[in-house]
Formats: sequence, C-alpha cells, structure tokens
Amino acid sequence: MNPDELLLIGYIAGGFGVRGQLKMKAVTDQPDHLKQHIRTVYLGASTPPERASSTAPPRAYRLRQVDEHKPGMLLLTLDGVTTRETADSLRRAEVFIHTRDALPLDEDEYYLHELYNLRVETTDGVEIGVVREVLETGAHEVLVVARPDQPDALIPMIRDIVHHLDPNNGRIVIRLIEGLL
Repeated sequence: MNPDELLLIGYIAGGFGVRGQLKMKAVTDQPDHLKQHIRTVYLGASTPPERASSTAPPRAYRLRQVDEHKPGMLLLTLDGVTTRETADSLRRAEVFIHTRDALPLDEDEYYLHELYNLRVETTDGVEIGVVREVLETGAHEVLVVARPDQPDALIPMIRDIVHHLDPNNGRIVIRLIEGLL
C-alpha cells in the first residue's frame, strides 16, 4: 500500500485488559466516524522515504469495536489481537485509516500532513521558506518554516496571517505583520 493513501489517526498506548484490547491515543477529532464507518485500520510505523526499505509497511486489521475510554483515548478491539501480550507488542504503533475512508473535508479544512513541504510566500510574492513541521498548540497550528541561511520562522495558522492555503499548488500565502519574521 502506498503510504500517501494512509491517514494517521492515533498511536497505540498499550494493552487494556487481558483479551487483547488496545488503548489508542487519538489524533483524530472524529471518533464517532471511526466507530460508525471504519472497518479496517492499519498498524505500523510511518516510513520516511530515506528509511523505506528498513521498515515493514503498516499491517491491516479488521476493526471489530471502538469505545471511548476517556477524552482522546479510545479502546480498539481488532481481529487477531486476542491476548494482553499481543496487545503490548503493538505499543507505540501508529494507527492509520485509508484516506478514502476519511470524512470529506470542508472547503477551508485540511489535513496536517498536507502542509509539510509547502512553499510559504507573502502576498507580495516573496518566498519565505518551506514548511518542515507543524506544531499543534491547542489553540491553532503553528508552521515551522525552514528559511535559507536564517533561523526557522514560526507562522501561526490564523486567518489574520494565512491569506491563502493552496496545497494543490504547493503553497501557502501569508500576510506579513510587524514582528512575524
């Protein structure tokens, strides 16, 4: 399976109970969609291109049940994971769904992984750099923009600054405000 077809939804925190249930720290804000519409999840590690040959691709598991343990923590029951030992062996695995199974995005929504490697430029067309990381602060995301021969810039993803988000053309256009860079 092509890694670009997978969407990260969480991380396995460990086993729960003795029958193989898994505790998943969710990074999705749509646990109800997972409960009602997802039948297959993929467990493994995301593979950066430079390590593609050294890491096995994520493995598919049939999702039998999803329960909310507490906010942000879900309990997964998967076919083939029936003991505490098997569940514990999956600790720290990343959990993915196929992108075709994800909820459609609204016009002004995006997936965080789509922001990586986008060019950041000003409304005047001046190139700032390239997004190398996205920080989730709770209030909003912050782009870490690598700039040639300069320290990284931190760009908050707020409407006052982000003028245009265009992942299809590989760019983000920002309004410069005093003190931003």
